[in-house]
Amino acid sequence: MRGSLPVSSLTTSGKPSGHWFVRFAAATANWAGTSAVFVTAVLIVVVWAMLGPVFHYSDSWQLVINTGTTIVTFLMVFLIQNTQNRDSKALQVKLSELILALETANNRIAAIENASPEELNAVQEEIQERVNGEAG
Repeated sequence: MRGSLPVSSLTTSGKPSGHWFVRFAAATANWAGTSAVFVTAVLIVVVWAMLGPVFHYSDSWQLVINTGTTIVTFLMVFLIQNTQNRDSKALQVKLSELILALETANNRIAAIENASPEELNAVQEEIQERVNGEAG
């Protein structure tokens, strides 16, 4: 039994996405993961800490770092989630293709990520039984 994936799940070329947010999120995630960005962030914290005595460790001095880190964290959560969602979907499509390519594979597993928790548990138990049957 051979199945097929929806055409919309497959890319037609190796070209980058035309959607601006996908390109932006990917570029930002790649940039934010560099050592230069990490070193810059550390330097910002060090400079902020060194300015503590100058500003007498005031509420405004604390507010600067708290506000800055909150804004950056808030925005990065969405960019990281977007990147993670795309990576997960791409991985699922690749795994589905491998499953469908195997003659002896159970093709209904290829789209299991859309199953309910109960269906996932049932399939997990079924596979565990197959593993136990092959081991014995």
